[in-house]
Amino acid sequence: MNNIVTCNSLEEVRSNIDVIDQKIVSLIAQRGGFVMQAARFKKTTEDVKAPQRVEQVISKVRALATELGANPDVTESVYRAMISAFINTELAEHSSLTSNTVKS
Repeated sequence: MNNIVTCNSLEEVRSNIDVIDQKIVSLIAQRGGFVMQAARFKKTTEDVKAPQRVEQVISKVRALATELGANPDVTESVYRAMISAFINTELAEHSSLTSNTVKS
């Protein structure tokens, strides 16, 4: 499933990377939308942090990386950073939702 185009210049490499970055950022935005929705369903900050779920996702993406020819260590590092950032965003959203519920 590795559809790498052979490039003839650094500019061509960068152009292909730019196209991929556009897709990656679009997918991160979509994932972020679901993360924000998830905050509505979680009762506590521990539910938001969900360390068991994090490890489940890491295990899944490492296996997927191996299957698709990506470096599992790089994939894990990227996912850990992304998940950490999303957890911080989700904690803020969760806090906002719970403080609004208390005030209502």
